[in-house]
Amino acid sequence: MRFERSFSVEAPLDEVAAFHGSAASLKAITPPMVPMRLLEIPETLAPGQEMSFKMWLGPVPVVWRAGLEALGDAESASGEVAGFVDRQLQGPFESWVHTHRFVAEGPGRTRVEDRIEARVRKHLLWGPLAYKMWLGLPVLFAYRRWKTRRLLERS
Repeated sequence: MRFERSFSVEAPLDEVAAFHGSAASLKAITPPMVPMRLLEIPETLAPGQEMSFKMWLGPVPVVWRAGLEALGDAESASGEVAGFVDRQLQGPFESWVHTHRFVAEGPGRTRVEDRIEARVRKHLLWGPLAYKMWLGLPVLFAYRRWKTRRLLERS
């Protein structure tokens, strides 16, 4: 399965990349209706590190652990692109790879691109929960777009 969303924000590339590379931002761009507790997250996200958090899907606690990786050389060679990849190491999906790309569109404007490739685990509990999470992605990313713009754009 693949999910892709992108939007532009009136903020420079380095500011957008720094915002998304901060542990505090993960909590800030998560909708309040998604109960989440950060378990182990480095202050600044960088390749080679891991992060973990717990969220609840109804009464079911879901622990999610992800490894952070650099963008591939071909994706970041221009110097006008920044970002990172988080890969699920533990969680409800069989596999989950989330690529975060930030592309300079001009002075003070950046496009934020998210691409998620995932496979649902064939499991009586985790399969349906993963599908429920997958179906909620459009709302989650609409909130992230709104909140990112609200926090980064200067009026």
